[in-house]
Amino acid sequence: MLMASGLNFGMRRTVPHLLGVSIGFAVMVFAVGFGIAGVFKTWPALYTTLKIVSIIYLLWLAWRIAMAGEVNADGGAGRPFKFIEAAAFQWVNPKAWIMAVGISATYLVAGQFWTSLGVVTLVFLIAVLCSSSSWALGGTGIRRLISNPFRVGVINMVLAVLLVASLWPIASELVRDAGWLISDLAHKVAPSV
Repeated sequence: MLMASGLNFGMRRTVPHLLGVSIGFAVMVFAVGFGIAGVFKTWPALYTTLKIVSIIYLLWLAWRIAMAGEVNADGGAGRPFKFIEAAAFQWVNPKAWIMAVGISATYLVAGQFWTSLGVVTLVFLIAVLCSSSSWALGGTGIRRLISNPFRVGVINMVLAVLLVASLWPIASELVRDAGWLISDLAHKVAPSV
């Protein structure tokens, strides 16, 4: 998404998106480390609902990227994500949740909880800022090389398809879980002979 933003809007207009992703994820890591993951452990259906909403939202974003149009000097007809939109996106991004929970489970030290939570949050803020910057700069670099509207359309379509493809692990997990649930219900409703 940051590469598509860099391509379509340039680096300067992508900075709020980049900062929103970086700071939004750092806040999420802190909140998950602080205990919000326990909510999902208590109510697993809430986590499943979040996954479904996330898939729908990411499909909509892929559509926006695919239909972004050609690159203009003014940045195109659309607009890049605002800071708050990009930060809020982290909270519906299942990959961000998985990473935040994994980070908390792996790197937080019980005897030094607050110190380790602060260090982990800061480390991931810096890491995401660097990673996000490289994606946005990559898109901005491609922007400088491409003047053909057809090529921009192809790149946007490829980026949209890659975003949809990135949903495969989460979607397949949902389908697998639904299959187990249906099988379990079938066994309860129709007893074995």
